[in-house]
Amino acid sequence: MDDETALLVDSDRHRSNNHSHVLDLYPLSCYYFGSKLPLPFKDDTLADRFQRMKSNYSAHGLRICVEAVILVELLKHPHVLLLQVRNSVFKLPGGRLRPGESDIDGLKRKLSSKLSPNEESSGLDWEVGECLGMWWRPGFETLLYPYLPPNVKRPKECRKLFLVKLPASRKFIVPRNLKLLAVPLSQIHENQKTYGPVISGVPQLLSKFSFNIIEG
Repeated sequence: MDDETALLVDSDRHRSNNHSHVLDLYPLSCYYFGSKLPLPFKDDTLADRFQRMKSNYSAHGLRICVEAVILVELLKHPHVLLLQVRNSVFKLPGGRLRPGESDIDGLKRKLSSKLSPNEESSGLDWEVGECLGMWWRPGFETLLYPYLPPNVKRPKECRKLFLVKLPASRKFIVPRNLKLLAVPLSQIHENQKTYGPVISGVPQLLSKFSFNIIEG
């Protein structure tokens, strides 16, 4: 293969890769938002949560959580959909996997539970894309890290973030005790104080993508 041919092949690959890294964003106004019965909260305090994590670890081992990065357009800017719990804590939609459950099936189940009319009928409607990143919790009460420290042999939690692409329209039905908010990426960028290390790092995970704003 001569140099000219090699350059053409590399150029074609570059265009193909760029195309795969373009995300279509539909306006927030394309979507319908409603409510349903509240979900029961499993923990009243942070101490209760850590105690539940310890019990689950003793029974099932490593806790694996899957969460969705879902983007929409508002005011010509990309926004990520976040759930707000008790008017204070922000979370990406998702949750813990059941024993033996796959990442994709578990995320679809969690999204249907928290964002769809019912859990049984809507799981196939979610387009789960690539894994954007993974975070690890070495101990029950330690911070999450965007890598697994080499000295940690038995981590307690792994949290995986997946890109979930939306169609041109959808109904979001959210439990009454949760709020679904569209937050601009510029607002969460490196804002750990408000959103925590995982959510505030989402804009960096999306840095390889370009956004194609679809006019409503």
